[in-house]
Amino acid sequence: MTFSKILIANRGEIACRVIRTARSLGYATVAVFSDADRQALHVRQADSAVHIGGASAADSYLRIDAMLDAARRSGADAVHPGYGFLSENPDFAQACLDAGLVFIGPPPAAMRAMGDKALAKRRMQDAGVPCAAGYLGTPEDDDAALIAQGLKLGFPLLVKATAGGGGRGMRRADAAHDLPGAIEGARREALSAFGNGSLMLERLIDNGRHIEIQVFADQQGHAVHLGERDCTAQRRRQKVIEEAPSPIVHPAQRASMGADAVAAALAVGYQGAGTVEFIVDAQGQHYFLEMNTRLQVEHPVTELITGLDLVEWQLRVAAGEPLPLAQADIRFTGHAIEARLYAEDPYAGFAPQTGQVLWWKPEVVPGSGVRIDHGLQEGDTVSPYYDAMVAKVIAHGRDRGDAIRRLRAALAHTPILGLRNNSRFLADLLAQPDFANAQMTTTRIDEWAQQGASVLQAPQPSDTAWLAAALALLAAQGQSWRSDSVAAFDMGLQCGEQLRRLRLHPDRHGGVAMTLLAPAVGEGAPESLAPMQVQASVLSFEAGQLRFALNGVVQSAVALLVGAQNGTQVHLALGGDCFVIHEPSAFPTTLSAQDPGRARAPVAGKVSRVLVAAGDAVVLGQQLLCVEAMKMEMWLCAQAPGTVSALHVQSGDQVESGALLAEIAVADATPAQ
Repeated sequence: MTFSKILIANRGEIACRVIRTARSLGYATVAVFSDADRQALHVRQADSAVHIGGASAADSYLRIDAMLDAARRSGADAVHPGYGFLSENPDFAQACLDAGLVFIGPPPAAMRAMGDKALAKRRMQDAGVPCAAGYLGTPEDDDAALIAQGLKLGFPLLVKATAGGGGRGMRRADAAHDLPGAIEGARREALSAFGNGSLMLERLIDNGRHIEIQVFADQQGHAVHLGERDCTAQRRRQKVIEEAPSPIVHPAQRASMGADAVAAALAVGYQGAGTVEFIVDAQGQHYFLEMNTRLQVEHPVTELITGLDLVEWQLRVAAGEPLPLAQADIRFTGHAIEARLYAEDPYAGFAPQTGQVLWWKPEVVPGSGVRIDHGLQEGDTVSPYYDAMVAKVIAHGRDRGDAIRRLRAALAHTPILGLRNNSRFLADLLAQPDFANAQMTTTRIDEWAQQGASVLQAPQPSDTAWLAAALALLAAQGQSWRSDSVAAFDMGLQCGEQLRRLRLHPDRHGGVAMTLLAPAVGEGAPESLAPMQVQASVLSFEAGQLRFALNGVVQSAVALLVGAQNGTQVHLALGGDCFVIHEPSAFPTTLSAQDPGRARAPVAGKVSRVLVAAGDAVVLGQQLLCVEAMKMEMWLCAQAPGTVSALHVQSGDQVESGALLAEIAVADATPAQ
């Protein structure tokens, strides 16, 4: 089965990843792009590209007809689905085959067998693969039927969509009173994400570890596994860090889980790359969760410990070749860890972020063991239409400690400026004792969020960061602060709610004596800070690279100066931290962002639900409406009791960040005299 030109039915990082291997093997590539991705990196890297529709996924990357038309127009004779979007849609796979295209993935029948989680579980039980207790559901189940089954099973329970993946359509229920809300929320999200509201129930294994096995099968009926990956570090059932091998799996467990995963693949006539996911309890017993019938986001860690190119294997299997290696020939070397770089704010409930990328230079030092997979370039705008993951930073070391150290360094040396992201949180997570000692569970990060743990407290600028920002602003002013004046002057700086003041005394040699004054009470910093005096100088400041000296110690930072309504902002990256620091206006606005009478969109996205109407009375904390962006639901709740005086949106509307969605006439809380 030969092919020569591959259409990649995806975008971003995975599209760039497939292009890289396809080109190395001599295949031509075709990219597809939406309105939002016209200038995207994957479009630039492919040999040709075809526009497929509007900005939203439903108008573009989820359109089977558009993909087939793009293949026909470009002359592609094969399709690689990547992951997400249509990658696990058996109708898409079948449509490709019916159109005479080679589908670089499993057969539609295997996708159907494993794509329905309930059906997959039945297959696994028949194949002797251990499964957790649960209720597999029927299409006729209503909420009452599910509640009755849940009460029989006991708690805690996981309510799961039978379709789809990626952690969507899942809700936890710890007691009977949680179950109706969990069912309603899981069904709503499943319908939105997959167009299928069928649900199943599963006894939740608390304090479990998420271990998955990479499998591969060819068209000749052979199957192997390529070891396990540990994906336990998650927030809201979305993976954050993955590693291979697992720090808690011993050789006998690996052999047992690998055998079960291969049996699962053979039971459905699988072909190509797939991942069998297990949950492992405190006693080390593993239970089948689901099978992802595609290449996984975390496949690079398997590639690094095996030395294999899994996309190459996909292409060879799709061409009818047998697996390149037998099970006995597969070797594992060292340890690899992958961190998912998300456009999100981990210090604000992991809320997704949008905006323009001002700085992104993912340079990898040869021999460092670091790999960066991404589809990002400076000037790109991260939109609300797709997943929040923008890059993956992966490190390979001789052992786990070596890999962790290399990954933390890589994160520090690869900042993104222009929009909030989780880079600092990832580095801090890697340093947490629970992670270092392999004691994470799938709910640990969520528990930290509920406890207000320090790892989820936003970092504050160090003294060096304040001084570096001041030097960047001074350097941008040229000679005006140097030889023509030696008079001392003051400068105020602000980062978020924190204010700092500096006293500057330039000399005639290009240096400046700087005193970082202690913050006043109530200015957002600890009262214990004392004034700091240094002799500083700017050594060079070109193309965003700031080299400076403090008391003779030379340091470097990335500093971008951007004009804004409140004056020039310094987007600063220093030692793994990123901050936006500016000189506050002498005439600050009196408008408060925290107005309980106005509900504004937390991010750009789609209004997915509206629960109130104009004239409705609301109480403190009542849910008003929901904005969905980047696979996350964000509910806006009443900040005070009152009456809905105006509603400016309806379900389905696209809104910009900060848009006014609803107005509340706040009840007068003044006691009667």
